[in-house]
Amino acid sequence: MAEVKGVGFTGSPGVDRRRLPEAGVRPRNSDFGGLSWPRPGGWTSASPAHDRAFADMREMDTATLVRWVWEGLEVPGTVSDYHFLLQSAIARLWSGRNADRGNLRLLETFAELDLRLIEAVPQPFLVDENDPSKGYVRFSGVVTWMRLLETEGALREALAVNRRLRRFDDDYRIEELEAKVTALDEEAR
Repeated sequence: MAEVKGVGFTGSPGVDRRRLPEAGVRPRNSDFGGLSWPRPGGWTSASPAHDRAFADMREMDTATLVRWVWEGLEVPGTVSDYHFLLQSAIARLWSGRNADRGNLRLLETFAELDLRLIEAVPQPFLVDENDPSKGYVRFSGVVTWMRLLETEGALREALAVNRRLRRFDDDYRIEELEAKVTALDEEAR
């Protein structure tokens, strides 16, 4: 993912990309358009990052999940692959929040990275690439992050994330958040 311009991702902590078997995999243009990725015994349309994004993460413990994601961001893939990898990890961390509150910091880290990816390369997230007026898909991982911030009382931060998302036609409860921040400001006077 470090190759995606504008994200500012410098690499995954604790991961030596050269040691990942999938790191050297390179696609070719397929006969049907798009890319084909080599696999033992043939070719597939799924990149190494795609395989990680759509793997079953439900039974992974937190340490395994986090390593899975960080490694997945180091292997070749598309912008959408990285987004779905991050979004899946966010959902998994959110579902386990009651068991380990420490996971919430990781959730925030992955959501911030996902939002930076979406902001840097928004085109893959259009509902219809031929008709941009139809808007963008909903970014559930980022919405989860906003919900977390709001729940934790970080209303200004939730509002700031919300404002960043507005570019993508997603104004998740913005009026309510603005009203809460305004009420806080009035109390402080």
